[in-house]
Amino acid sequence: MQSSGKTFIVTGGASGLGEATIRKLVQEGGKAAIFDVSDEQGEKLAQELGDSVVYCHTDVSDENSVQEGIQKVLDSLGKIHGVINCAGIGIPSKVLGKKGPMPLDYFNKTLQINLVGSFNVVRLAVEHIAENEPNEEGERGIVVNTASVAAFEGQIGQVAYSASKGGVVGMTLPMAREFAPHGIRVVTIAPGLFDTPMFASLGDEVRQSLAKQLPFPSRFGKPSEYAQMVSSIIANPVLNGETIRLDSAMRMQPK
Repeated sequence: MQSSGKTFIVTGGASGLGEATIRKLVQEGGKAAIFDVSDEQGEKLAQELGDSVVYCHTDVSDENSVQEGIQKVLDSLGKIHGVINCAGIGIPSKVLGKKGPMPLDYFNKTLQINLVGSFNVVRLAVEHIAENEPNEEGERGIVVNTASVAAFEGQIGQVAYSASKGGVVGMTLPMAREFAPHGIRVVTIAPGLFDTPMFASLGDEVRQSLAKQLPFPSRFGKPSEYAQMVSSIIANPVLNGETIRLDSAMRMQPK
């Protein structure tokens, strides 16, 4: 499938990996809907990129909010050919910290946005994707979810984050198998350390320490490199049911 002429929902599209993906899709002649709660950033990006992009204030964990966003996409851009889930949060916390057990809200909120939110957007968008006319390969659309290397090597303090991203990885194959008769592929990207707002608040010393864990290249990934991977997945029809690590050969240390 080619991005040109196709419409994609990108969650977390107002910044970071999602913003880079929006820009890449538009550059390739596609259309995109920004699903985010950062209104100022989202509206500014949509205005900058013109009629091929629409901003939808969307809480991915809320059914009504996602339904409203999808309807806005259909009204504004006509069809939906894909979902790229980039929305996510990380709340570092030990299960048993100095102040006692981890607040349950931390765990619930992380799962609601990272895992339930990804599933929620896919489940509500896929019925519209399945209505598309298939191309010569029989393909109607695509789902690209975002996990993390923490799904495999979670660090101390990442129990909630790792659980949420492990769930995203776990959805990949059964979802791909279910959607296969509809001509819809499902692929997950597991990024390592990327230069996104989630890491922007870290001090230089911490960032440099983390970068040293990256064999090559020994630097944070660029959001544009994530977007490049999304583009490659969209274009390659035999990529399906797989989780792809994008991590400079990094393996996370315990802490």
